[in-house]
Amino acid sequence: MSLRLVLAFLLSVGPAWADRWSEAFEIHRPSVPEEFDPQIGGMDVIDDGRIALCLHSGQLVIHDPSSDSWSVFAEGLQEPLGLVVENASSMVVMQRSELTRIRDTDGDGRGDDFQTLCDNFGLSGNYHEYAYGPARDKDGNFYIALNLASNGAGIAKEIRGEWHPTGLERKHMELEGKAWDPFRGKAGRMYARVPYRGWVLKVSKDGQKVQPFASGFRSPDGIGFDADGRLLVTDNQGDWRGTSPLYEVREGGFYGHPASLLWQEGWDRDPLKMPAEELNKLRTPEAAFFPHGELANSPTQPLAVPEGVFGPFSGQTLIGEMNQRTLIRFLPDPVGDGLQGTLLPFIQSSKLGRGNHRLAFAPDGSLWVGKTHLSWAGDKGLARIRLRDKEPFAIESVTQVKGGFRLRFSREVDPESIDGTQVERHRYHYYSRYGSPKVDPKKLELGELRLSGDGRELWISPKELAEGFVHTLILRSVRSKESKILLGDVAYYNLLRKR
Repeated sequence: MSLRLVLAFLLSVGPAWADRWSEAFEIHRPSVPEEFDPQIGGMDVIDDGRIALCLHSGQLVIHDPSSDSWSVFAEGLQEPLGLVVENASSMVVMQRSELTRIRDTDGDGRGDDFQTLCDNFGLSGNYHEYAYGPARDKDGNFYIALNLASNGAGIAKEIRGEWHPTGLERKHMELEGKAWDPFRGKAGRMYARVPYRGWVLKVSKDGQKVQPFASGFRSPDGIGFDADGRLLVTDNQGDWRGTSPLYEVREGGFYGHPASLLWQEGWDRDPLKMPAEELNKLRTPEAAFFPHGELANSPTQPLAVPEGVFGPFSGQTLIGEMNQRTLIRFLPDPVGDGLQGTLLPFIQSSKLGRGNHRLAFAPDGSLWVGKTHLSWAGDKGLARIRLRDKEPFAIESVTQVKGGFRLRFSREVDPESIDGTQVERHRYHYYSRYGSPKVDPKKLELGELRLSGDGRELWISPKELAEGFVHTLILRSVRSKESKILLGDVAYYNLLRKR
């Protein structure tokens, strides 16, 4: 590396490094009036630019940024954690107990008609039985994701839905308001003793058809479609989750957490007693991993960037993150019939803050971020993000090619800056324990580093690639021809299958 680039790199760890996000993005934190709960469970944008928000307090409110006004559309909702706007007078909300369409039929700006679209799932009274979504496909169907229960507390004596007899007897779990130690570990760290906990359900637009769509989830707080119509779901690190994963979810798939298998048609075994090796043969692997503590701790909603918005990020997928001051990008790389790809930072900034729970793009191209913490790590309130630098320096794509990776950049790369590139790899255990350390970490020796003729593509050729490993591409030295610092200079590629 030249002396000029060494000096540039050393300077970059100071204010210039921290300010690269501020140079690329304008981040504004609008205030929420004191009369409203600033913890945001769901958010979507109305065509006229107003923002619909469902709050932890149970209100659905409308914010008009043009006049900085706020109004109440509905009240009395039960822990809403997702929202889809159909139009200015019809909104669909995911409550803890049901998916609900709320309509304003008389035009007074308040919902007066409440229609249950789906309550075809069980509730045991366990505190951890959250419900997320909905995500809406191009045909108008809704997809919702149901949390598992936790052995951090018991269940209620009165439940909704069928009780599955497999596992610890119900009488030992009816510990509402009591100590939970007597059954800790005997029911599984997370469990699904009432219908469809740990599942994604598909609900028709009119609510007349509810279909168990896919199983194997733990705490899937993020569900959404990418620009190509793929259903993406994020899950949170924990038991059977070495680190937080991103999945492409398809009908009939099993995504790794065995508790939900109790509700698979024809199932007659105790899934919590099955060996990991057997379960591993049944599951669909992760499209990508969020390395815990590095990139994310609790990823949330995936959202496609609309075409023509946010410059080189147009059409890509953004993902929220609760614990870190971060938004994340996913760059897909389909191989055969499967999906693998890269996760990397989109924004990392103290101005953004933590608790980045729900995302929505406004008609003017700005990105709204709704925050929450629910007594865990996070924050509260809103953030509004605009692209300030119309030609930022960023990775546009990462493709696994024969012998290595091809990276496409939004601007021409300085050829003298690529020599500091490094590649490391690791994997995670798939087992019942809570989380996993990095397994078999290794720094890889590099062969050729080569730029394309136009300077916008970089070929990285590690001397050995391994399927089933996350390959970390470390690009902290890379600069553009104009000495711009790269936005997102550590990228995590999940290599499932080599080309």
